[in-house]
Amino acid sequence: MNTTVDARGLSCPQPVLMTLDAMKQAAQGRIDILVDTETSKENVLRAAGSQGWQEAGVEPDGSGYRITITQG
Repeated sequence: MNTTVDARGLSCPQPVLMTLDAMKQAAQGRIDILVDTETSKENVLRAAGSQGWQEAGVEPDGSGYRITITQG
Protein backbone atom coordinates (compact mmCIF):
# COMPACT_ATOMS: atom_id res chain seq x y z
CA MET A 1 0.00 0.00 0.00
CA ASN A 2 1.26 3.49 -0.90
CA THR A 3 0.48 6.48 1.27
CA THR A 4 1.55 10.10 0.76
CA VAL A 5 1.90 12.59 3.59
CA ASP A 6 2.08 16.21 2.45
CA ALA A 7 3.69 18.14 5.29
CA ARG A 8 5.05 21.02 3.20
CA GLY A 9 4.64 24.39 4.85
CA LEU A 10 4.29 22.88 8.32
CA SER A 11 6.79 23.36 11.11
CA CYS A 12 8.00 20.65 13.45
CA PRO A 13 6.67 18.67 15.15
CA GLN A 14 3.70 18.54 12.74
CA PRO A 15 5.48 16.62 9.91
CA VAL A 16 6.70 14.03 12.43
CA LEU A 17 3.24 13.65 14.00
CA MET A 18 1.63 13.25 10.57
CA THR A 19 4.24 10.63 9.63
CA LEU A 20 3.74 8.69 12.86
CA ASP A 21 -0.02 8.69 12.26
CA ALA A 22 0.46 7.41 8.70
CA MET A 23 2.80 4.66 9.96
CA LYS A 24 0.16 3.50 12.46
CA GLN A 25 -2.54 3.43 9.81
CA ALA A 26 -0.41 1.72 7.15
CA ALA A 27 1.31 -0.82 9.44
CA GLN A 28 3.38 -1.89 6.42
CA GLY A 29 4.11 -0.93 2.85
CA ARG A 30 5.46 2.37 1.58
CA ILE A 31 4.95 5.97 2.67
CA ASP A 32 6.09 9.06 0.78
CA ILE A 33 6.48 12.16 2.94
CA LEU A 34 6.79 15.62 1.41
CA VAL A 35 8.61 18.21 3.55
CA ASP A 36 10.20 21.54 2.76
CA THR A 37 12.98 21.93 5.34
CA GLU A 38 16.16 20.09 6.20
CA THR A 39 15.09 19.95 9.85
CA SER A 40 11.77 18.30 9.00
CA LYS A 41 13.56 15.80 6.76
CA GLU A 42 15.98 14.78 9.52
CA ASN A 43 13.27 14.60 12.19
CA VAL A 44 10.95 12.50 10.00
CA LEU A 45 13.77 10.07 9.16
CA ARG A 46 14.73 9.78 12.85
CA ALA A 47 11.11 9.14 13.89
CA ALA A 48 10.60 6.55 11.14
CA GLY A 49 13.77 4.71 12.12
CA SER A 50 12.73 4.64 15.76
CA GLN A 51 9.51 2.87 14.72
CA GLY A 52 11.32 0.22 12.66
CA TRP A 53 10.69 1.77 9.22
CA GLN A 54 13.55 1.92 6.73
CA GLU A 55 14.59 4.84 4.57
CA ALA A 56 14.08 3.83 0.93
CA GLY A 57 15.14 7.16 -0.53
CA VAL A 58 15.30 10.92 -0.19
CA GLU A 59 14.96 12.99 -3.34
CA PRO A 60 14.77 16.73 -3.98
CA ASP A 61 11.18 17.72 -4.73
CA GLY A 62 10.71 21.34 -5.75
CA SER A 63 12.05 23.42 -2.89
CA GLY A 64 11.87 20.51 -0.45
CA TYR A 65 12.26 16.75 -0.22
CA ARG A 66 10.36 13.56 -0.97
CA ILE A 67 11.19 10.97 1.68
CA THR A 68 10.26 7.36 1.04
CA ILE A 69 10.09 4.90 3.91
CA THR A 70 9.13 1.22 3.86
CA GLN A 71 8.06 -1.47 6.31
CA GLY A 72 7.25 -5.12 5.88
